Amino acid sequence: MKFLPTFIALLLFSGALFCQNKYTAQTLEKIKEVENNITGNIIVNGERPNTIAEQMVKYKVNGMSIAVIQDYKIAWAKGYGWADVAEKRPMTPQTLFEPGSISKTLNAVGILKLAQEKKVDLYTDINTYLRSWKFPYDSLSKGKKINLAQLLSHQAGLTVHGFPGHDIKGPIPTVYEVLDGKKPSFTPAVRSEFEPDLRFQYSGGGTTISQVLLSDVTQQAYDVWMYNNVLKPIGMVNSTYAQPPAKNKWHLCSSAYNSDGTPIERKFHVYPEQAAAGLWMTPTDLCRYIIDMQLAWKGGKSKVLSPEMVKLHLSPYRDGPTAMGTFIEDHDGAIYFQHGAGNDGFCGQFFGSLEDGYGVAIFLNTDNGRLFVDVINSVAKVYNWKNFYREPRQVKSIAVPTETLKTYEGIYLFDDSWAAIGQKDNAFHFYTDGRRAKMYFATPTQFANEEFQAVKTMILDDKGVVTGYTRSVNGKAYPLARKIVNLDTAQLANPVLMGIGWYYFDNQQYKESLAAFKRAVQLYPQDLNMHMNLAHLYLFNGDYPSALAIHQAHRNDMIRPDFSWVNSLQEDYNYFKNNKLDLKMLDRLLGELKIEKP
Repeated sequence: MKFLPTFIALLLFSGALFCQNKYTAQTLEKIKEVENNITGNIIVNGERPNTIAEQMVKYKVNGMSIAVIQDYKIAWAKGYGWADVAEKRPMTPQTLFEPGSISKTLNAVGILKLAQEKKVDLYTDINTYLRSWKFPYDSLSKGKKINLAQLLSHQAGLTVHGFPGHDIKGPIPTVYEVLDGKKPSFTPAVRSEFEPDLRFQYSGGGTTISQVLLSDVTQQAYDVWMYNNVLKPIGMVNSTYAQPPAKNKWHLCSSAYNSDGTPIERKFHVYPEQAAAGLWMTPTDLCRYIIDMQLAWKGGKSKVLSPEMVKLHLSPYRDGPTAMGTFIEDHDGAIYFQHGAGNDGFCGQFFGSLEDGYGVAIFLNTDNGRLFVDVINSVAKVYNWKNFYREPRQVKSIAVPTETLKTYEGIYLFDDSWAAIGQKDNAFHFYTDGRRAKMYFATPTQFANEEFQAVKTMILDDKGVVTGYTRSVNGKAYPLARKIVNLDTAQLANPVLMGIGWYYFDNQQYKESLAAFKRAVQLYPQDLNMHMNLAHLYLFNGDYPSALAIHQAHRNDMIRPDFSWVNSLQEDYNYFKNNKLDLKMLDRLLGELKIEKP
């Protein structure tokens, strides 16, 4: 039996007491089945599935809260682990989380309610309704006006994907400073990147515009109007968009933790972008929203929205992946609406079936959302969700010689993304989407990961040189991933080069990181962030003169409005300092440039 730290065991026991007094024997058996059937995408060498407790230890998760829906009712809710480790405060179903982007879903309900009351038109220029701030159109929108339907479905062509939180002691920007990219906002201005209705592009910035619009139309504070007109009618009476929440609720709030289990300073961060990331809630409250939508979809009456607005909220917009406020998934004819979330030290996910009345909401007080994927899959199995559960593959893993693995190292391109095979801490890994995953080899050329569904098979040419790998999920083949032969000539998108450069940096492969940023500056000479990164890598490769030359050339430049080259350098200095990197050459550079240390 795997070792389980005493503090986790005690908290799981305390969570179990809650269930023992509340649920029938049949429900308790269902809970036990969910808890004891936690796997990734594969089962290696016949190992038994983990328990929730074991998986929490594996992923360094301090606390989890879940609520499960069966037959359009909340079947059970339970907390696991700690809401606050230092305070020894247990996680309970009443614990509030700030998971992030699920806030957008309830925000959309609020905007749709305004539309059904004829206070706004979803297809009219947003500047018709904006009073306290106006969207500054430019040539990138191609003369097309942006409307609320596009904002809610992420098809407005706008910038700013998401937002970092702010220290509760400030400074905290106003929502207008966020929209205009002014200090103390950490993000650039929310502006057009391309014309609306061209394609899907996720934009928390666009959602933040809808927040200002709602307040302008209602002439009320955003959190107040949303509570009285959306949250409270649905039954989400414990939830709030207040940022930060009122102090009399802090004892109910979970603290936030990094993916390594260490705490976020001062418990949690503040998000003036309330509509995009600021909703504090419980899984039980969120399930009340899911059930309200499910019942309305099958012909009942929503507590907030008309049938017309429910349809807009749960049907794809222009055949995209989103409706107005939700993502829509088709599982071989079984339709689910869902939304994921991630703030500093929190994450979450909900799913609801459009038919049959089942669903789940789950929140974690960590940056790492891997656990909720495994738990949701277990819920889907136990409650027999239609076409949802993914049976893990049984993998008999073999050892592959280090010399062979070294031939696989490199960067691979697939679809519009990239992956890497490399080494860190004397172990080989597969890396993509910000996650390192252990590789389990069934043959010397074929491997799988717990974290990702695809089985990969390395492709070798007739000389034995690796050229890429194939990808398949449940026997279905996907376009192969091609290995980059020469980064110096590769035609890659700006974000891809940025990601590759920092991947190599994190692996302490400074020569390779330098090559990535050199290529980025060649392809995107107007991107001052890339010039800054290149200067950093010259330093880490011991080339002080080249780094100094870049800083001297750009010292007086502005990265974005109200954020200078010097500001960026000072911010990066703190990043390197916090990560305990050698600052000797950077100290020397700041001194020579006469720039104050942050």
